[in-house]
Amino acid sequence: MLEAMFNRDAPAPAAAPSQGAPLMPIVKVFALSTCSHCKNAKRFLDENQVPYDSVEVDLCPLDQREKLLDEVRQYNPNLSFPTLVIGDKVIVGYRENEIKEALGL
Repeated sequence: MLEAMFNRDAPAPAAAPSQGAPLMPIVKVFALSTCSHCKNAKRFLDENQVPYDSVEVDLCPLDQREKLLDEVRQYNPNLSFPTLVIGDKVIVGYRENEIKEALGL
């Protein structure tokens, strides 16, 4: 149900990776619409053609926001933004080098 609130902000790769090529981890971005660090993180992903799903928590309907915040708390108890989930890694804030490492860039 919460997955429906995520927006695919980057296009999926045009072709499937060739055999033996590493798969790109699933990327989720929890953001706020007014957060400059969130915008920078999404811009970085876009510039590197990384497909990701994102949700701007502050723009979600009130009845769904608390469920989303509970999900963010599982990854980041401080509820700071952006919270990026890249595969099994969690990155809080716009930390370009950590994002690159988690993506294998």
